[in-house]
Amino acid sequence: MLRLMIVFTVLVSFALAEDFSKCTVGVQGYDVVSYQTGKKPLRGNGNHIAVHKKVTYLFINKKNKETFETNPERYVPAYGGYCAYGVSVGKKFVGDPDVWKVVDKKLYLNLDTKIQGLWKKDVPGNIKKANTKWTEIQSVAPEKL
Repeated sequence: MLRLMIVFTVLVSFALAEDFSKCTVGVQGYDVVSYQTGKKPLRGNGNHIAVHKKVTYLFINKKNKETFETNPERYVPAYGGYCAYGVSVGKKFVGDPDVWKVVDKKLYLNLDTKIQGLWKKDVPGNIKKANTKWTEIQSVAPEKL
C-alpha cells in the first residue's frame, strides 16, 4: 500500500509539473542521502522529492532533500545506479539498492552479494576500470552490450 501511495504521489507531482513519462525513480525509491548519513539506507517517500537529470529521488524528510539539492552529484549513485562491477567489465546490470558501498563519498551499487564479492576484491582497480568503461558505454542501451 505504501509503495502505491509513493508512486501515486510522484505521478501526480509530475503530472502537474512536467511530462513524467520520461522520468525514472532513482535507486528504486531509496533515499540516497541516507546511504551516507545513517547506518543503513532507508526508503524515501512521496512527500519529499527532487529531480536531478530527469531522475526522481525520494527522501525520508525535508532535511535530506535539501542536503541532496545542495550537491546532487555527491549523492547520486555512480554509473547511473548500474552495478559498479558490471560497468567495470563493460555491462549494465541493474544495481540492487540493498547491495552497496560508499567509497570516498560516492555511492556504488552492485547486482547482488556474489558480484559485490568480486568487486570488493579490488575496489580501487574496479572503480578505475569502471570509470574508463563508463565513458564508452554510458549512452549505450543495456541490451546492446
